[in-house]
Amino acid sequence: MLPARMALNPGSLWCGPPEELPELAFIERPIRRSLKTAEEIDQLTVDEDLNDIERAVYLLSVGQEVQRLSVLGNLPVLVRQNPAETFRRVVPKVREVLNGGGAEIQLTAAASFSTVLQDDIILIHTHTYSILKIVLLQLHHHRDTVVYNAWLETLLLAVNALPKETIKQEVLSTLLHHSQMSHSLQSRLASCRILGKVTSKFDSHMLKDLLPLARSLCRDVKFEVRASMCHQLECMVRVSGVEDTRVELLQELLQLGRDQEPSVRVAAFDSMVDLVELTDGDDRLQVLVPPLMSMCDSSAPLDDAFAPSLSLRFGKLCSGLAGSLSEEQRCGLLQRFQGLCAAGLLLEGSQTDDDDNESMLIRCNCCYNLPAMVVFIDPSCFQSELHASFSRLCRDPEASVRRSAAATFHQVVQLLGPDVHLVHKDLLVLLQDDALEVLDALINNLDETLEAVLTREEKLSRDKQVPELLAALLWAEQKVGGSLRWRLHEKFLQRCSCLARLLPGDLLHQNFSPRIFIILTTNKVLPVQKEAARTLCTFLRYNRRQEQRQETTEQLIHVLAQGRSYWNRLRFLDVCETATEIFSRKYFKKHFLIPALELVHDPVANVRYKLSRMLPRLRSSLRLPADKQLLQKIDFCVQKLLCREKDKDVLDTIHKTMLDLEKLDLSEPKRQDRDLLDQKKEAEESVLLEMEHLERQQSNGKLICDKHQDRKRKEIRKAKLCRSRSLSSQPSSSRPVAWDRQLTVKDLGGSGTSSKDDSSRTTHYPGQPSSVMPVLIRSNTTSLLDRASTLDHKICSMDLRNNTMDPRTGTNDQKDNRASILDHRTGTLDHRSGSLDHRTSTLNRVTEHRKLSINRKSNSLNIQSGRD
Repeated sequence: MLPARMALNPGSLWCGPPEELPELAFIERPIRRSLKTAEEIDQLTVDEDLNDIERAVYLLSVGQEVQRLSVLGNLPVLVRQNPAETFRRVVPKVREVLNGGGAEIQLTAAASFSTVLQDDIILIHTHTYSILKIVLLQLHHHRDTVVYNAWLETLLLAVNALPKETIKQEVLSTLLHHSQMSHSLQSRLASCRILGKVTSKFDSHMLKDLLPLARSLCRDVKFEVRASMCHQLECMVRVSGVEDTRVELLQELLQLGRDQEPSVRVAAFDSMVDLVELTDGDDRLQVLVPPLMSMCDSSAPLDDAFAPSLSLRFGKLCSGLAGSLSEEQRCGLLQRFQGLCAAGLLLEGSQTDDDDNESMLIRCNCCYNLPAMVVFIDPSCFQSELHASFSRLCRDPEASVRRSAAATFHQVVQLLGPDVHLVHKDLLVLLQDDALEVLDALINNLDETLEAVLTREEKLSRDKQVPELLAALLWAEQKVGGSLRWRLHEKFLQRCSCLARLLPGDLLHQNFSPRIFIILTTNKVLPVQKEAARTLCTFLRYNRRQEQRQETTEQLIHVLAQGRSYWNRLRFLDVCETATEIFSRKYFKKHFLIPALELVHDPVANVRYKLSRMLPRLRSSLRLPADKQLLQKIDFCVQKLLCREKDKDVLDTIHKTMLDLEKLDLSEPKRQDRDLLDQKKEAEESVLLEMEHLERQQSNGKLICDKHQDRKRKEIRKAKLCRSRSLSSQPSSSRPVAWDRQLTVKDLGGSGTSSKDDSSRTTHYPGQPSSVMPVLIRSNTTSLLDRASTLDHKICSMDLRNNTMDPRTGTNDQKDNRASILDHRTGTLDHRSGSLDHRTSTLNRVTEHRKLSINRKSNSLNIQSGRD
């Protein structure tokens, strides 16, 4: 608190020097409530009963300058509404105002007349003639450069709308008057431009009458006039149809090309390069090629004024002369271009800033002409003739030169074709450049560059160079992401999404996707986050590995949808919004719809607000009756928001959303472009799944094939060993018996049941005769022999089929394999024949037992009958 004895003195509140106190006096001045006084308002007031034409005439007559400017600016509107009355009453008043008007009035009137002439508002030549009178009058009276050029542009526009007779009577007289040496330089320059414009309206005979005037202007004492005539001669050659006239004009142009003034030579060179494409035959070979080659001679010293223009036009020059040059001339142009690419880098001694800037401009122009030079030398000769200069430009010490090289890099790699691997290191150098302007120029067409590099390289070189390319791309992303240029970061992520179609999903999942996920979760710029979500969804869609897709989806749900930060949950809804555009409805409903609907329970109102806005989009992905349960869940979300929501913005949004949901028709989906696009997406996803399945089958098939080959070798060795042991252990007399056994025991798998039945019958009926069983055994053996012959036939056919289906295996392997199979089957038949002998002996014993039991039973029956 202030002490009670301290008094508040207004002077003590200002601590500044006393001389600054008068500056605060404006605070005490009375504030003016209006910008205009009552008298000024009366002068600016116009009667409301006047129409537009009368109001314009009144303001041009007695109005102030601001009102006149308004009428002059509104002149095109008046012409559109009523051209006759405007030219009859308003245009004469405009002429009176222009006579004493200042520069602002002159410029406004010139712009209005240019609009009237350019928009073809008027169609009557008398109206154009009245405008022409005003324009020519202002050209005669004004000497201000800006005003003069404005009226000159208006005159050139009027020439297009005037008939030939009016041009001859009015414009040509003005042209001859201003082209005299007694007039100013500005008038003679205007005559050059008017001459070039009026030649497009006349035929060749009238053009021949203008040749003396053109010749006199080409020999003017001022170099500005001669330089201007170089461009006008080009226009005259374009419209000339007579051979003599064209040759004479070209000779005048060649004479200007040997002028002492550098600017005149540059203008003549530009005109000759533009005329190369228009001339053919003798005119090109005999008239234009020799002077152009002398100007581009590699042995000539570097002209400070001519070199920048030459470097800018070099590509167009070589393209025009490509079919008219000898091999020596071609090599000379190539050497000249190589020298221009190294301009300022190989010179010794100190250089001024102007020289450095000019050399830098020359090298930038060479970068601009690189694609045209690749076409000129043929891409097959790029490595030997142009690659060194190209690499030097990509590593230039000036950032502006590297930026120009980066801007044309995509065109060069598209022209190289299969030789694109030659510039791989240059691409890595540009991607790892420290200057953001270089990265910006390269990123503009990065998708085209990557597509050309990754699709046209050979597989072996591509596999070696892809890891380096991915490392360079990640470095560039960190460089761009660490800067404040978030639009450049967004553009980089957008261009990198093409990698999903060019590289395997495994490689992107391991190297690029983790970085994209970090950007999605940590970057604070919303457009960058949305573009990262789109890029990640694109990688996810084209990935062929089911486990990797599942891993990425679970990571999105766990980190974003179920994350602790509401910012991450909002990003998950952005991912869902992007997923509806990239994936099919089926895939979206399977992986993203349920986690998105669970955010209806989110405690943050912003998340519920965004979800309520997305509900129509989510519901449009459903189709009834297949998605009836999902539709019920969406309706449950709407009911929950309506019943329990307390936030006003969310309530307003959900009410609007309900109106949008009612408009959706889910029962009968219409076959529109959106449905056709969804079917296409679903078909592509099915193809990706089939490709994944085939890749797995191929990988598993390779493993199985390797294991099968090892197993087959072991079986062959084991079979050979068993066969050798069996042959050495068995006597020679047993071989027919073994053969009978292997022919007999084919279908014993089905005779096992009958043997069991026979044993059961022995138990219940012990009194069968013994002579029946040998007969049964012989009949069964006969059938078995028939089946064994059938089996042998099948085995032979199977061996023949195996030989047909596996032509890649050798003959020896086939024989060994067949021998092992035959030995294996022979051993099996021997085993089965042994079991058959065992069963036969068992049956014999059972028969003898039955015979004894029958005899006993008959004796007992005889004794019982005797007792009876």
